[in-house]
Amino acid sequence: MGKPTGFTDYEREDCKALTPKTRIKNFKEFHEPLSPEKQREQAARCMDCGVPFCQSGKLLKGMVSGCPLNNLIPEWNELLYVGNYKGAYQRLAKTSNFPEFTSRVCPALCEKACTCGLNGDAVCTKENEKTIIEYAFEHGYVSAEPPKVRTGKKVAVIGSGPSGLAAADLLNRRGHEVTVYERSDRPGGLLMYGIPNMKLEKWVIDRRIRLMEQAGVVFLTNKDVGRDVKAQTLLKNYDAVVLACGSANPRDIKADGRDAQGIYFAVDYLKSVTKSLLDSDFKDGSYISPKDKNVVVIGGGDTGNDCVGTSIRLGCKSVTQLEMMPKLPDERTAENPWPQWPMVCKTDYGQEEAIALFGHDPRIYQTTVKEFVKDKEGRLTKLKCVKLEPKRDGKTGRTVMTEVSGSEYELPCELALIAAGFLGSQKYVTDAFGVEVDERTNVKTEKDCFATSVPKVFTAGDMHIGQSLVVRAIRQGRDAAREVDEFLMGYTNLE
Repeated sequence: MGKPTGFTDYEREDCKALTPKTRIKNFKEFHEPLSPEKQREQAARCMDCGVPFCQSGKLLKGMVSGCPLNNLIPEWNELLYVGNYKGAYQRLAKTSNFPEFTSRVCPALCEKACTCGLNGDAVCTKENEKTIIEYAFEHGYVSAEPPKVRTGKKVAVIGSGPSGLAAADLLNRRGHEVTVYERSDRPGGLLMYGIPNMKLEKWVIDRRIRLMEQAGVVFLTNKDVGRDVKAQTLLKNYDAVVLACGSANPRDIKADGRDAQGIYFAVDYLKSVTKSLLDSDFKDGSYISPKDKNVVVIGGGDTGNDCVGTSIRLGCKSVTQLEMMPKLPDERTAENPWPQWPMVCKTDYGQEEAIALFGHDPRIYQTTVKEFVKDKEGRLTKLKCVKLEPKRDGKTGRTVMTEVSGSEYELPCELALIAAGFLGSQKYVTDAFGVEVDERTNVKTEKDCFATSVPKVFTAGDMHIGQSLVVRAIRQGRDAAREVDEFLMGYTNLE
């Protein structure tokens, strides 16, 4: 324990965010780090618990509590506090392939399970992690390390999102020849095109990809496996294949007028914006533009919030976010005790920006769309919505949201963005390889395993477990790599 009284000596202090009206002027990350001295004080708040819930990664009531990567958090907090940045990085890198990603986009499951948070403010572990990894990059601790010996085994990884990258990284370290196939024009998958630039600037991804290439991983972009690359070709040419294509089927909204012009899935909207930003700083005009439009985002969660923040930066006239479920409580209830994930209302960066710009929270709870109204040319002009109320289903005992009679109302809308989640893997990929899928179209395996129903084909990430977090996808990729390595070599020494 670096400083036994640290958690009583220092109050939690987070890094400062630029004001909403300042940060919406561009697509850059907007948090300013604490000074090194202040960040070390924050690391001193770690209690070095006898049972560190922060690194447990256990499922409690269906939600993950603590870090799924089992990061050695008390250890590297102590090393950061005493100024041993290299040691802190070495402990962090032991369990985490990409701390520069998780320290930016993870919802900090570790902090929600921090013992300090039981009766006060949790340790700001996420910021400590970012401090360690960025210091490590700046001072040359992070470098490409090609394996000294190659095994002669070849592995194809399909998809370059967080799970695919993690699997490729570990398998390459082991000495296997790894080729990553990516259907988009840039590697990174969800990290590149599913997360906006202001949350994760893309040079951060490019930096890691360059290191992996220098270590021997081959990246092939614009290669859509199952369409322009045949599955049988890969099965013939590689000793193992890892399917890490994500949960890429967006959930649709079935309502009259769905064919109106001006309705898009959130993932397509966000991709078009990021691609245009990277290709030309928006000069090509090839993105879905919300400028001077009334935007309605259908769905809550991180993706919905990202659509709000993106639309504001691109000059929308107004933005509204529809959520089917009731507003969560502002604080934990007795039925949701620590260290469970806190089921509380969170106002994220996009909503903060909408409040600052338009003067009110963009969210409308317990509501859904009944009809998309279009003009004579087929263009979207407004939404007909209806309020919902929770009722218990007499047969199943589940709570379902049902329409409130006579509660219909209208919202002006020229651009509707559907952010209602994802349904599972894409059929053309699973059909190409002939792998079994479950009732949710996730690729089927034995419990806690990664081998599919097809010999030498494995799976990992959202394609395996359904839509989840970046940190869980990385864990999936790491675990799948171990199973692939054991399949190839008869044993594994991957940690």
